[in-house]
Amino acid sequence: MQTGLKIAAFAAAAAATFGTAYGVGSAAGPVVAEKRPAAHDQHGAPTQDAESEHGGHAEAGAAADAVPGGLQVSERGYTLDLERDRLPDRTGELRFTIRKDAEHAGGGAHGEDGAHGEDGSGEPVTAYKKEHGKELHLIVASRDLTAYRHLHPVRAADGTWSTPVSLPKAGDYRVFADFTPQGEKEGLTLGAGLGVAGTYKPAPLPEHSTKARVEGGYEVRVKGDLTAGATSELTLGVSKDGKPVTDLEPYLGAYGHLVALRSGDLAYLHVHPHDGRPGPEVSFTATAPSPGTYRLFLDFKHDGEVRTAAFTVHAA
Repeated sequence: MQTGLKIAAFAAAAAATFGTAYGVGSAAGPVVAEKRPAAHDQHGAPTQDAESEHGGHAEAGAAADAVPGGLQVSERGYTLDLERDRLPDRTGELRFTIRKDAEHAGGGAHGEDGAHGEDGSGEPVTAYKKEHGKELHLIVASRDLTAYRHLHPVRAADGTWSTPVSLPKAGDYRVFADFTPQGEKEGLTLGAGLGVAGTYKPAPLPEHSTKARVEGGYEVRVKGDLTAGATSELTLGVSKDGKPVTDLEPYLGAYGHLVALRSGDLAYLHVHPHDGRPGPEVSFTATAPSPGTYRLFLDFKHDGEVRTAAFTVHAA
């Protein structure tokens, strides 16, 4: 089994981040990184050299011309079609459809502005591959990166997805749909803007910190530094009331789930952790595509509840 999965580096001129991390296992034994198809990088373009990949993710520099995940509403003939891009209240329901444009499927990526199929045309996708127990993972993050939700919507027979959502404040958000259509070797991450009505004042990005306190007496610390264009190892350790947590529970078959979004553009990538045990540490191999400020969100489950720790880190 692989012991780690590396993120493909993207061009510094293209805005990018790196994101979601999973492992597969049980609470009593080691988490083992799930094998991914060796023909693609993280939810982007095909890799340039399949033999240089580690677990389906290309080495640094292998996808230099790829567009980071989540920056496009339409890619490779698939479109994220939100039923409403404005919510009248912070609490409501998100409804959307993933549509496939048969004419352009398999073609080049389409940008968010003027994307083919963005008007709601195209057939709804109704068959997906399961990734970590779910057909689709939905991330909602505020533009100022102070609010974050990881949701798992329900799909109706006609292809319409829906999920209740409760957001902490009004303002501008971005929705990320992470999925792999049935029959496709490569997964996608599509993104779209979402507005929530109400008085809105963006919050400043929290200062750089290597530790985060989480309700319930938890503290999470990050060890390791990000270096742009080079492979870095991040280790996140979880403690409660000053004592290491050694009985983390699987969440979607994982002991740790990491999402990272770059400040400014909120680009998103998908990664996996090293093999590991149920705490207190979960390790990830990552390559920051360019210098910048990143917001990390770690989901972990303990005592039957999923909790989120958030950090601001810099890639030099």
